[in-house]
Amino acid sequence: MAVRSEASAALPVDQVMGRERACKEPLLLGEQLFWAEQRPDQGGRTTLMRQVGAGATPQDLTPGSWSLRSRVHEFGGGLFCASSELAVFIEARSGIPHAVSFSPGAKPRPLIHGQAADLGRYADGLIDGQRQRWLGVRETSSCDQLVALPLSGGEPQVLRQEADFCGYAALSPAGDQLAWLEWSLPSMPWERTELWCSPIDAAGLLSHPQRIAGGDGSAESLFQPLWSSTGELLVSSDRSGCWMPQRWCPDQQPAWQPLPLPQACETAMPQWVYGMRTLAASESALLALACAQGEWSLWQYPWQQQQWQRMSLPFNELSGLTASGQRAVCLGASPTQRTTLLELDLAAASHHPLQPAAPLPQGLVGISEPRALEFVGGDGQRSHGWYYPPTTSDSGPAPLLVKAHSGPTGMARTGLNLAIQFWTSRGWGVVDVNYGGSTGFGRAYRQRLDGQWGVLDVADCAAAVAHLVEQGLVDPERVAMEGGSAGGFTTLAALIREPVFRAGVCRYPVCDLEALTQDTHRFESGYLDGLIGPWPEQRSRYDERSPRASSHQLDRPVLFIQGLQDRVVPPEQVEQMVQTLRWRGLSPELMLLESEGHGFRSTSVQRQVLEATEQFLRRVLPQR
Repeated sequence: MAVRSEASAALPVDQVMGRERACKEPLLLGEQLFWAEQRPDQGGRTTLMRQVGAGATPQDLTPGSWSLRSRVHEFGGGLFCASSELAVFIEARSGIPHAVSFSPGAKPRPLIHGQAADLGRYADGLIDGQRQRWLGVRETSSCDQLVALPLSGGEPQVLRQEADFCGYAALSPAGDQLAWLEWSLPSMPWERTELWCSPIDAAGLLSHPQRIAGGDGSAESLFQPLWSSTGELLVSSDRSGCWMPQRWCPDQQPAWQPLPLPQACETAMPQWVYGMRTLAASESALLALACAQGEWSLWQYPWQQQQWQRMSLPFNELSGLTASGQRAVCLGASPTQRTTLLELDLAAASHHPLQPAAPLPQGLVGISEPRALEFVGGDGQRSHGWYYPPTTSDSGPAPLLVKAHSGPTGMARTGLNLAIQFWTSRGWGVVDVNYGGSTGFGRAYRQRLDGQWGVLDVADCAAAVAHLVEQGLVDPERVAMEGGSAGGFTTLAALIREPVFRAGVCRYPVCDLEALTQDTHRFESGYLDGLIGPWPEQRSRYDERSPRASSHQLDRPVLFIQGLQDRVVPPEQVEQMVQTLRWRGLSPELMLLESEGHGFRSTSVQRQVLEATEQFLRRVLPQR
């Protein structure tokens, strides 16, 4: 429900985009807990933290100007790995693995020297302790490679280079087998992947690589292979229609034994970045984060009882699961609580925060909690969203901000989002739409967008508005829409095709579909084949859907916000779109950010963007 204050108390922008630190990619190894910590108060750098035992003082392994960042596939992730003796992280400036010991004052050292350091980007590593080496992904200009690097430093050794993309490698407990995922264009990893496994020979090479799942002609996505402590290989597969855990039993028929949860849910997410973990294997149980109808929960499958049990947690936004012994850690949030690092006692089925969550802003008088919204979408099927009512005491239909998530395989999440509270504290309703194509509702829900990008997503967003107008909650004359990247494309398409949207704000949006087929990064170079159709065979469809080609139909106020360092959607797309509209005598607004790329990292820039968005919508929409 929404908590309403007696008088309006607008949440200040400097309390929305604050200086709170964020944890990423937690990793448990015995009594050691590691995490990457993003620090807006230090220029946005990310440092590597280590804590030995619950309650101990964390150690900063990369103090000063060191920072972690991977640019593999442009989206990165898979920032570090660790052993009992040292950690290896991807250093932001060079993009190559660096090792650091746990001795106080130890300095990181690069694992690659000379010209070899310029031959690719690195991410998603693990430490092979038996052979004293780092195993991970190197991205070249043409393909991904599984490579090995001595922990003492040296030249990369290529272990595998067969598909366009690879990663998510997992080493067996005995250190004698390696499992990993591969996929090839035009497929994305949430569409078709293959799971491979190979023994490791005396020379450290993959002696007999064998595909053990996927690649049999069926559409199957596999996520996060991992090994149990007894040497069983596990993975999430969506062959059944939802990402569900299964284990490999090569001596049985069929070799893959499903471990389905007792309710329809998904135990994985689209692999846009490395380092995501929704499964974890402890000595006593398999753990899984599961999403049902847009909300996450935690389940455990004790090896002895072999029956799933749900753990009771006051959080419905969970990620970053890791486990060791009888202890697990994950990131948790709820509609009223900010993200915190949680420790879970598996034996006692209890939890407590490892760190206190950042305090709520003083200016936050009331919290608008999301209401689940179900409505008939543009294709006649049920679609989903989250509606946040305004927290002001004003009565009557409210202005509405429609949010289109990116991806477009992303999902509208329920953890406390202060940017949404910024709007609800100003009298706005907000609807975060899980349009067809979103994650968290099964493979068929994702596939609704196949060939329909720019059509179904737009229709679903308009249907969500119509549903709220029909309930008397929204003023149809004051409906705006905003989104970034793919969400920016959906926003532009909605402004062109759906008259209910009166204004829009587009951050780094796709504007020219034809240009994007020629000028985008390798990871997404085949993505449009599934979202729209094969190029150039479906050229007419590209022309019909492209915002720039349809710009003659755009007559609504729009604000474009673009980073000039963007390598995913080149800045030229937005600049040419704005110029085309100006030639028609329109006055689109353009905000260019010199140092930002695809997504805005700087806290000061995020504040600037939010302020500009609010000022723009206040100017162009009628006031009541």
